[in-house]
Amino acid sequence: MNELALLLAATLASGTPLAIAGLGLLLNEKAGILNLGAEGIMLVAAIAGFAAAFYSGSDILAFAAGAAAGAVLAAIFALLVIWLNTNQYATGLAMSLFGAGFSAFVGVGMVGKKLSDRTPFEVPFLADIPFVGPAFFKQHPMVYVAIALMAGLAWFLYRSRAGLVLRAVGESPESAHALGYPVRRIRFFAVVAGGALCGVAGAFLSVVYAPLWVEGLVAGRGWIALALTTFATWRPARVLLGAYLFGGVTMLQFAAQGAGVDISSQLLAMLPYIATIVVLAIISRNPLWIRINMPASLGQPFHPG
Repeated sequence: MNELALLLAATLASGTPLAIAGLGLLLNEKAGILNLGAEGIMLVAAIAGFAAAFYSGSDILAFAAGAAAGAVLAAIFALLVIWLNTNQYATGLAMSLFGAGFSAFVGVGMVGKKLSDRTPFEVPFLADIPFVGPAFFKQHPMVYVAIALMAGLAWFLYRSRAGLVLRAVGESPESAHALGYPVRRIRFFAVVAGGALCGVAGAFLSVVYAPLWVEGLVAGRGWIALALTTFATWRPARVLLGAYLFGGVTMLQFAAQGAGVDISSQLLAMLPYIATIVVLAIISRNPLWIRINMPASLGQPFHPG
């Protein structure tokens, strides 16, 4: 029973960066912008957050640095695709490659360094409940922030006027423009906000999840977060559930190794990515279902008349 509680706790921790990044990318895509640069953005944010935590000792500054780094790179991406009308797919891939190289370059001096031990966080009283406490209430505060972020984004998109306008821009930018809405500015701010969330996810990886820096620390999580939006059919709650699903698959490899399962460690490490491919293949069997839920202008440029 104790092992199951620990597995659930590890699943929440592992799924949190995927959830935060996935919600940020969902915000982008609801506005009609497909950002394939999430992996690179998360890598740059990870080294920025780690450096801030290493020199300041403050997790708050670390997350702020990660969010700022993500927002800056996302702003560059947005300027290129929204105002200069570059191809969203090519620009996103270039951003991902740039982020991988840039993070490796600036992080050379930080390789192998670790952060000092943090005081474990737990929710008073609730953390003492048998099984439930260790599983759910001894998490880093960002785990609970991710859940609140999901609820807030769902309210914003489906209960607020600003969210309605954002979704209208993603469905038909021409109609939104005809009604007088500044489509390009709305898309720009959506992309920057989404990039900031990807930055927070990257900082979480280097500051909390694995409090150290190594080249390629994100290890494909940016691509999994991108796949999550399709897996979730562009719904915030499903992004969160999907993130925990993939987090659980990731943790299963360690649980299997700890239980002495005689399977190659390389094969176990492939599990999260195999799960991603399988899920996307299953979803792709029903293109009509995707077309109904996907923002109609996703990945399409907009030229105001």
